[in-house]
Amino acid sequence: MLEIKKLKTSIGGKEILKGIDLEVGAGQIHVLMGPNGSGKSTLAQVIVGHPSYTIDSGQLTFDKKNIRKLTPDKRAKLGIFLAFQHPVEIPGVSVFAVLRKAKTVSGIRYPVSGKRNTKYKIQDTESITNFRNLLLNHLDSLKLSRDFLSRPLNEGFSGGEKKRSEILQMMALKPKLVILDEIDSGLDVDALKTVATSIYHYNEVNPKSSVLLITHYARILKYLKPDFVHIMMDGKIVRSGRMDLAKLVEEKGYQKMEKEVQYV
Repeated sequence: MLEIKKLKTSIGGKEILKGIDLEVGAGQIHVLMGPNGSGKSTLAQVIVGHPSYTIDSGQLTFDKKNIRKLTPDKRAKLGIFLAFQHPVEIPGVSVFAVLRKAKTVSGIRYPVSGKRNTKYKIQDTESITNFRNLLLNHLDSLKLSRDFLSRPLNEGFSGGEKKRSEILQMMALKPKLVILDEIDSGLDVDALKTVATSIYHYNEVNPKSSVLLITHYARILKYLKPDFVHIMMDGKIVRSGRMDLAKLVEEKGYQKMEKEVQYV
């Protein structure tokens, strides 16, 4: 699915990623952990094609396609999705309008019942109704009110609502690769469980979709079953393992682990 080899990137002449090697297979859940400033969010931005970052060397492949030179919109159409660490507010544009447009642009259209082999747009009346009903079901699972769809995107949202809105977008668009940048930050215990359960369920019902979860803490992992956990420090992935690696982080902390890595 996603293959990264010896990836080095910089911004404004400063090197941030210093040789990343990472492979995410179809249907897998990978967790990327590390202290502030280690390059986790930079890696997410580079994967989706943020124009401020320069790829100096290395390979970046998705679905066996070289995506290094692809613009963000083309990467999104391939099925790469990023849930932002700090979602922006879009006044005057409803959640439903954004999702309907995104669904249309992505080319992933919700099927009209009773019609086969027919090309159509999401704006078709029956299609819109089906799509809205699908979103309402997602709202219920995320414990969001039914009027959430009519609210301006992220305007006046609480921190928890913003993060659940990102998960709603993921569920509606069904991307092949889901990148979640600190989706657990700012969530209380109940909201954390709701978000984590939704991610786990998404991975179950979309067995070919993969998840790359970026986080500082292991608390969200108690509700997930990650296939791999990676530790990132100073622009490099220094350790990879299973769930026990995340538990080791909780026990020792990043500073102590960093000292150990220096002597490996």
